[in-house]
Amino acid sequence: MARRSSRRPRRAPVHDCPCGSGRTYGACCGRLHAGTAGAETAEALMRSRYSAFALGDTAYLLRTWHPDTRPARLDLAGERRWTGLEIVETSGGTAFHSSGTVAFRAHYRDPEGPGVQEETSEFLRIEGAWHYR
Repeated sequence: MARRSSRRPRRAPVHDCPCGSGRTYGACCGRLHAGTAGAETAEALMRSRYSAFALGDTAYLLRTWHPDTRPARLDLAGERRWTGLEIVETSGGTAFHSSGTVAFRAHYRDPEGPGVQEETSEFLRIEGAWHYR
């Protein structure tokens, strides 16, 4: 007769969102990636796009790219692994704005070692939805 274990089954681990918000992926950028929520601010869109890069979600990246600057396709194949995001400064980009900028540092590691991509990105709101320009 087999012994019964009193231990409960282990639950799947809850993972932090790659954007560094401190929330779980499902409560943060995962909702935006799944299309069940929209970014309320330019910074939220920036964070969700960083997470999409970290997770390889090209469909989300293309969907949130401004139509005037969106590439026909996006290839994320490569050995770069995104390791952290720092938001340096934001300007505009709230519910009261139609545009905004987000300055950030995106940390990564690739075969050549660690690196940082620094950028100030512009965001525009089209019909209520934020887009990366």
